[in-house]
Amino acid sequence: MRHDLAQCLAGNDPLLIEVLEYALFGGGKRIRPLLAILSARICGCDDDAIYRLAAAFEYLHVATLIHDDVIDHAATRRGREAVGAKYGMAAAILAGDWLHARSMYLIGHLAGPEGLEVFCSATTAMVDGEFLQLRHVANPSVSSQQYFDVIERKTGRLISSTCEIGAIFAGATPGQREALRTYGARIGAAFQVIDDLLDYLGDQEATGKKTGNDFIEGKLTLPLIHTLGAASATDRSTISDCILGDRDDAAAYATICSMMEQYDGYATARKTAEELVAGGIGALDIFRDGCQEIYGLLRTLALYILSRNS
Repeated sequence: MRHDLAQCLAGNDPLLIEVLEYALFGGGKRIRPLLAILSARICGCDDDAIYRLAAAFEYLHVATLIHDDVIDHAATRRGREAVGAKYGMAAAILAGDWLHARSMYLIGHLAGPEGLEVFCSATTAMVDGEFLQLRHVANPSVSSQQYFDVIERKTGRLISSTCEIGAIFAGATPGQREALRTYGARIGAAFQVIDDLLDYLGDQEATGKKTGNDFIEGKLTLPLIHTLGAASATDRSTISDCILGDRDDAAAYATICSMMEQYDGYATARKTAEELVAGGIGALDIFRDGCQEIYGLLRTLALYILSRNS
């Protein structure tokens, strides 16, 4: 990324450069660029230009984080000031726009019209997912299917596109593309389910985010949806009252957490994530007789999703 930034930011405003440096190099797991690289490599690509393509996915990911923090008026991200809190909302929005534009340029330049079509389909779906999520805020009747409709758009398609575009860049067969697309969609959904579990169960120092934010914002995620489905009528009414009432009330949050523990909301959501990861790994069977090292890395990466704490 630094090499690409040095090339394309020469002569740009110093504040833009500073904001981008702050946003891009403040931590993060770099899972998306790694997926793009591994997907291309397992399809036989040995072109070093894959690293520039991989940077495009980190640019987009960081752009979405910056814009999410603007929408949420978030003060922190990854244990430090959010970009908007440090540099102001205008600078944050513009930096996010720059990153999105650069990511589209790199995808179009390196993966061609076909890759750009996959990429744009994923990014437009991501926006649609955000609107769907807004529609379901503080709605105790949200179903598991509606939840998955949201996360498939918000997370699943983006991870899926990362893997598929890596395959397109490598000149993969249709079967290889389909396998990597499915792998990405499954582990992307699992990533989001684990993220939603960490919102309740995570260590604040490890995640860099305050626990309970989803409940406070009225986002019904899988642990709570499963709990509502399993609860008695009386307890379901209690949970609904907490969701529809003052969600900043610590007692309401404590009640929700207790109910999720009682009705195995956490455990059943985790089981769902495990099933999604298993499905993602299963999709890679087409590659089992090929490069064992890359196959093993993709498998390990999928399993890592289940063990992460941030």
